[in-house]
Amino acid sequence: MQLHADLNKRAVVDTTALEWVTSPTPGIDRRMIERDGGEVARATSVVRYAPNSQFPRHEHGGGEEILVLEGVFEDEHGSYPAGSYLKNPVGTAHAPGSAPGCVIFVKLRHLSPHDQQQVTVRPED
Repeated sequence: MQLHADLNKRAVVDTTALEWVTSPTPGIDRRMIERDGGEVARATSVVRYAPNSQFPRHEHGGGEEILVLEGVFEDEHGSYPAGSYLKNPVGTAHAPGSAPGCVIFVKLRHLSPHDQQQVTVRPED
């Protein structure tokens, strides 16, 4: 799938006007902003986790950045309330989910493999 995949072209997207697309994991839906590839893709999305939903543990071959917009995002490394930012470098792995439910903004597979700094910033930081 290619959606706004040419990063040399400007794209403006009203995410609130996009349809929620069901992911392969029950309870997790996405609003796709940018995508180049299939289920494993360079992608930018707004992702909604229903309460008690969780993706299986997986590795990020191109890293990921997450901004928690609503609720509490969780993985085996911690809980991240709205306003939290996470950067998981290339090769890191986790099983993300949310007991109370959450909405996140996420960018996948766009980080340099040379940037191995893991970053977590919570609102109180």
